[in-house]
Amino acid sequence: MAEAALAALELPTFKGRPGWEFTDISELNLAAYRPIRGAEELAGATEGASLPFAELAPADAERLPAGVILAPFQRALAEHGELVRRHLGRLVGAGDDVFVSLNDAAFRAGWFLYVPRGVVIEQPLSLATVQPASGTLLAQRTLVVLEEGAQAEVWEQFASAQEQLDGVLDVVTELVVGDGARLRYVCGQAISEQSWIFAAQRAELARDAALDWVALGFGSRSGRVRMETRLSGEGAQARVTGAYASRARQHIDFDTTQEHAAANTTSDLAFRGVLSGRSSAVWKGNIIVDPGAQKTDAFQESRNLLLSKRAHADAIPGLEIQANDVRCTHAAAVAQVDAEQLFYLRSRGLPEPDAKRLVIEGFLAALVERFEAGAVRELLGAVLERRLQQVLAR
Repeated sequence: MAEAALAALELPTFKGRPGWEFTDISELNLAAYRPIRGAEELAGATEGASLPFAELAPADAERLPAGVILAPFQRALAEHGELVRRHLGRLVGAGDDVFVSLNDAAFRAGWFLYVPRGVVIEQPLSLATVQPASGTLLAQRTLVVLEEGAQAEVWEQFASAQEQLDGVLDVVTELVVGDGARLRYVCGQAISEQSWIFAAQRAELARDAALDWVALGFGSRSGRVRMETRLSGEGAQARVTGAYASRARQHIDFDTTQEHAAANTTSDLAFRGVLSGRSSAVWKGNIIVDPGAQKTDAFQESRNLLLSKRAHADAIPGLEIQANDVRCTHAAAVAQVDAEQLFYLRSRGLPEPDAKRLVIEGFLAALVERFEAGAVRELLGAVLERRLQQVLAR
């Protein structure tokens, strides 16, 4: 079935289809990648893989509160089919783009998390999907459902089994946050820099729900990641934080949407990128305020720091406002490392590499400080520090 879908797919044309104006995938030959067909191919792939959140222990489904379901996606389909199908594809449908259609046609790795009404999961849940071999296409599906008043924190990571793995990772994520529910979802990808990534990720928030969404993009050769947040219930709040750090000839593409579909909703999005070598990145963000969504308060910003003259970044904010009592603002910037800051630090005895590193760390610290003091801030800081070491090493 997946092979037939591959043959029938018409890939989007660079600059010929909306949303693909900045990412050229003409060198991608999907027919050269064999779809992974079963869980047995994934067995053991996590061992030795470079995971972004290596400090976190894997989630233990046996120790979760009664009624919580945490299972690999295919097993969840087999054992809880009615519950899964009630939500599957409701936020991200097969017609959204060709890669979502391919995801629907293939064997899907990934996870299903269901938290019943009023249940609070105290410990963070760490989930991982690792692509096992070159020449493969891995369809990954994550479905998180929090019923009314439920709370959970999920750290999900994507990686490759080998550093030079050439593969395609096709991700679809759906986050359903019920009335008054609270979800923190941290998603980090550090796949091989020889691989492609395509992702369609969407969250929907009901009345008084809250979502804290973190996206870290470190790996991949190229691809595109869509992140969409729909605040459908009055009083819903969403905070989205993104960071990427690229090197060599990597290309990173994030397309974000904050859709306010109800009154009295709030969203706050901040992305920061560090680019070295001849790498490139694009962030395209859009705030949409639907008719009747009065008292919307929305903000978005994207700031990029270029570490070399050949690195390139585009930051493109957008607004679509169809209500008249709102507050919506945006900011975007692309700049080289500030020469005056470097001069100041060097004048106080710091060697140029150390001074440059301090400036970059200060630039990224603004993201980390969006989180309360504690384990989350410390772990995110450590993850960014490791990636910064890799970027500056070349």
